[in-house]
Amino acid sequence: MTALTGTGVLVRLALRRDRLMLPIWILVIAAIPVATASAIAELYPEAGQRLALGATIMANPALQALTGPVFDAASVGGLTAWRATNITTVLAALMSILLVVRHTRAEEESGRAELIGAAPVGRYALPAAAITVAALANLLAALLLIAGLTGQGLPVAGSIAFAASVAGVGWVFTGIAAVTAQLTTGARTANGLAVAVLGLCFLLRAAGDAGAETLSWLSPLGWAQRTRAFAGERWWLPALLAATAVALVVAADLLARRRDLGAGLLPARRGPASAAPSLRSPLALAWRLQRGALAGWTLAFAVVGAVFGSLAESVGDLVGGNRQIADMLARLGGAGALIDTYFATQLGLFALVTGGYAVQAALRPRAEEMAGRAEPVLAAAVPRWRWPAGHLVCALAGSALILAVAGLSAGFAHGLRVGDPAGQAVRILGAALAQVPAVWVLAGLAVLLFGLLPRLTAAVWAFLLAFGLLGLLGQLLQIDERIRSLSPYAHVPALPGATAPPAPFVWLCLAAAVLIAAGLAGFARRDLKAD
Repeated sequence: MTALTGTGVLVRLALRRDRLMLPIWILVIAAIPVATASAIAELYPEAGQRLALGATIMANPALQALTGPVFDAASVGGLTAWRATNITTVLAALMSILLVVRHTRAEEESGRAELIGAAPVGRYALPAAAITVAALANLLAALLLIAGLTGQGLPVAGSIAFAASVAGVGWVFTGIAAVTAQLTTGARTANGLAVAVLGLCFLLRAAGDAGAETLSWLSPLGWAQRTRAFAGERWWLPALLAATAVALVVAADLLARRRDLGAGLLPARRGPASAAPSLRSPLALAWRLQRGALAGWTLAFAVVGAVFGSLAESVGDLVGGNRQIADMLARLGGAGALIDTYFATQLGLFALVTGGYAVQAALRPRAEEMAGRAEPVLAAAVPRWRWPAGHLVCALAGSALILAVAGLSAGFAHGLRVGDPAGQAVRILGAALAQVPAVWVLAGLAVLLFGLLPRLTAAVWAFLLAFGLLGLLGQLLQIDERIRSLSPYAHVPALPGATAPPAPFVWLCLAAAVLIAAGLAGFARRDLKAD
């Protein structure tokens, strides 16, 4: 028996377990650039219109920080690569991270890896299967991208280069996730480390595209941009992405040889022999479990908010008398002044990402339940509903804190440039907090599934992805307003710069309350570890 014996069987098992979510990931990754190409061809049919848009983009560092540079504005393909590369590569990276950690570290944490190891399966078959599934998923997404982009009439070479850059980023983060899975004993921590690396790569790319170009070369996301699909392709960059992925997988293999099954290379801290008085309630326990993740999210949003807030003043140069661009930005970001539109767009994006924290925190009870740590808590004098309610408080209050910090840092950074730090901080803080009810609806969906359909709790991530796509691309793709209104984010006024009637906030809060109440009631009546 070799170290890879049984890999094929485990690949089939992983595909069986992910038969619902994995096709959704792949189709979304493939569909976004294809739909973007179609929309750009319709909105900018003339080369002169595309060139005007490209000149405006390249004259503004703030927009380049958000979407990257445009290398060939005259062609539909060049603008498609500009608009779709960032979001598609980030999605490929996230898909790869979640896949690898789910089928490696999460299996060890749950004890299933030990059961698998009792069968005639090689020591490295489990991680090899996870890496194979992630690699094949990215490859399939790339093939669909090539077919879709060439079907839109775009050049074959550019389509292959674009697809290769997307798959290459996915492969790199497959390797990064394989490495982080060796470092820690928890799947949540492994996911968090890999996503933190992704966030750092995004910031390096954004800072580089805003002016300090050297920084972009430190990020795989920057390599994907600089592949220059449809604009004189640099084929060595996809090769560099693939080589980096191989090097990371080799590094993960070397690290795996230095640890035992279930252990991590980073030693776990020993806790005190007895619990402090502050841990005598379910809420206190939830806070103890959630505070590390909340601190990381809050710090990251403080930095990102400051970065984007400091770029807001330069957005005013974007229009430059171009009425068409002004109208496009108004459609994408809402009414009001251009800087207010910029902030409204960014805060909407912040709220969408914060939804990821809210879902993660609200679903923590499910992880505790599956790990067998719920029974000891509920064996004490603890009402059924109070245990998940403690984690829910962390999800609701934590998401509000994250958005508040992002709004404060963005407003303060912008205020420093315009000479009104206190006033701008308060103004943008209010606009950021206006996004909170929509995030709470997403947390409510997570609680509802946890209480009534625990086996389907992963589906809430599909809701988050769908809401994000409707918000980011709904208008560009001319999706029917009734479909876009299914997203709670669609009902939040585009603040700052718009009126804020109380009705949307009231209805969103009521919807969140109903979902939460139904979920808690369902949990109180179902068995633990119910499928």
